[in-house]
Amino acid sequence: MKDFMLKVFVKAQILREDHGQDLIEYALTAALIALACTAGMGKIATAISAAFTGIGSRLTTYTS
Repeated sequence: MKDFMLKVFVKAQILREDHGQDLIEYALTAALIALACTAGMGKIATAISAAFTGIGSRLTTYTS
């Protein structure tokens, strides 16, 4: 019976121990942010390109 209780205690300690979970959570958060940034870059790049194209055409019009 004592051996059984010791095994149950050890298993409970292993399940209760949470070392390393923070690192995994930070890694998942960083991966999610990187994925969102990558997905949004195409739309942002298109908008910036359109803005500079508009500015360039206006400058060309005013300088000629």
